[in-house]
Order: sequence, then C-alpha cells, then structure tokens
Amino acid sequence: MRFVDLRSDTVTKPTPAMRKAMAEAEVGDDVYGEDPTVNRLEALAAEMLGFEAALFMPSGTMTNQVALMLHLQRGQEAIAPEGAHIYEYEPGSLAVLAGGTIRLVEAPYGVPDPEAVRGAIHTSVHQAPTGLIALENTHNTAGGTVVPLEAQRAIQQVAREAGLPTHLDGARLFNAAVALGRTPAELAQGFTTVSICLSKGLGAPVGSLLLMPQALRAEAWRYRKLLGGGMRQAGVLAAAGLLALTEGPKHLPRDHQMARALAEGLLRLNLEVDLQAVQTNMVYARVPQAPAFVQRLRALGVLANAMGPSRVRFVTHRDLLDEDIPLALKRVEQALQIA
Repeated sequence: MRFVDLRSDTVTKPTPAMRKAMAEAEVGDDVYGEDPTVNRLEALAAEMLGFEAALFMPSGTMTNQVALMLHLQRGQEAIAPEGAHIYEYEPGSLAVLAGGTIRLVEAPYGVPDPEAVRGAIHTSVHQAPTGLIALENTHNTAGGTVVPLEAQRAIQQVAREAGLPTHLDGARLFNAAVALGRTPAELAQGFTTVSICLSKGLGAPVGSLLLMPQALRAEAWRYRKLLGGGMRQAGVLAAAGLLALTEGPKHLPRDHQMARALAEGLLRLNLEVDLQAVQTNMVYARVPQAPAFVQRLRALGVLANAMGPSRVRFVTHRDLLDEDIPLALKRVEQALQIA
C-alpha cells in the first residue's frame, strides 16, 4: 500500500541533485567561519532577501530564538499574532532563553490589525515593556495564510513610530511570495530580522537561516554557539540548502494547486473547510474526534496531523505524486464511512 504523507512539508527527501551536491561539497570548520559552502549559502540568502548578513542554523526554532535573544532584554514582551509559532510550538523557549514573554493580538487569517498592535504596546512601569513586534508569514495555525504587503507595511510603521525592532518568522516565506505574486525580498523588506526555513517547502533535509544587519551578526553568532548550534563541516548540509534556495521555489505553485484540489475535495465529502484560509500548501478540516480520525486515516494509508480535538491539518509538498491527492480523498471518504 502506498502511503500518502500529508503531515508536513518537512517530510520531503533530498533530491538526487541534493545528495550529489552534499557528497561533493567543499567544506571547512564553520565554527571558525571557514566552511566555503556555508559562506556561499549565507551570502546567497542575504542577497536574495536584501539583507547585509545571514547565519545558517540547524532549525527554525533556533533562528527564531536567536532573533528574540537579540531583540529582547530580560522581562520584556514581544507582540505576536495569536497562534504564532514562536508561542505555540517553540516550547517556552522565549521565557527560558531570552527571559521574555509574549503578548498575543487577535489576527484573523493570521493578519493582526495595525491599530490592535499599536494598542498592545506597553511602556508603563507596571507592565512588561514591549521590546519587539513579530509577524509570521505564512501563518501556520491560521491555515498557511499570507500577510498582505499593505498590512505588513502598516504594522512595520507602527513599530517604527514606537522605536521597536521587528522580526518575521518567515519559515514559509517563499510560499507567501508565490501566493502574493511578490518576491521574497519584497516580503522581507523592512524587518530588522527574518527567519527562513530550508527544510519545509524548499525541500532541504536540514537548516534555517537568520537574516539580519551586519551589526547584529557577531552577537547572533555567539547566541548560536551558546545554544549548541555551532556546526563544523556543515557544508554538506549547506550544499543542499543552496539548491533549496535556487530550485525549491519553482515547486511551490504545484504544492498550492494540490492543496486547493484537496480542500475542494474535502468539501465535497462534507467536511468543514474554510476555503478562504487555503492560500498556500495547507488545508485544515474540522472533524469530530480528530485524533481518532487521524488514526483511521493512517490505517488506510494517509498520514495527517490532529491539531487539537476537532481539527486536522493536511500539508502538500514536492514529494507527492499527481495521483496522491485523488487517492487521499478516496481514503478520507473510506475513513468517514468507518466512522
């Protein structure tokens, strides 16, 4: 039985070209800054996204947390949209590592109202002072939704007026760029720091990058080392990352098309799906007793994630075959009949 893995876009395997590049990568000790392939990856990412500097790290959680450590003093607060990854899925790291906390603002489809962000800024001695405004694009728990450029710029303006830095969790920034018909650099513009992930839709096996001004890089380097993120001959990973940046984005439109087809098929099966939220490569469906439903799907050869008691997430990605979405829908129908 062929399994259709729709748990995440992190499940992709390195392409043959990636494996070849990894095997042949020119390497050095990156803790000393001497790995030429890592250096090329960082330079390419900085150029593509319009930043002065980049730093390669093992994971997106690490790039986000290093950014938060750069921006926040102990006891300060970061403003973030409700459901933000830095709050929901980076298990208390902000409190442990940066000594900070988060104030969530309502964010329909992952997009906070700029005036709500303005109203969440605190300067009183009686409250945790605001030290950062963060956004997420695409926004995972909102459905893989995108932040329109106009909304982003309005929130950045609020930050500038308050004298606050901004961070973008752009783990799937390239998906957002495809959905909005913009370049990744346009969506990264105006943020103090940006995190991008190479091992999600772009298909690398490991790695994320933190983009920043050159003036912050030495401190970011120290925090990466502090967190155990100093890798040695990391060029074997960076080689795949170079291909992820240059070749990975061309696969994303197909991922988005498959997600739309899946969403429409689930609707035909009378599952509750908000099509307005299906903007990139994710589909969330409302299902009673979601964990049990996911287990029935697994028995039928479809892998998905229960995101709470009544919500199931499906994610499309490069490794899916054209026939996998129709096959998955057939098996979802069977799982519903079993129920």
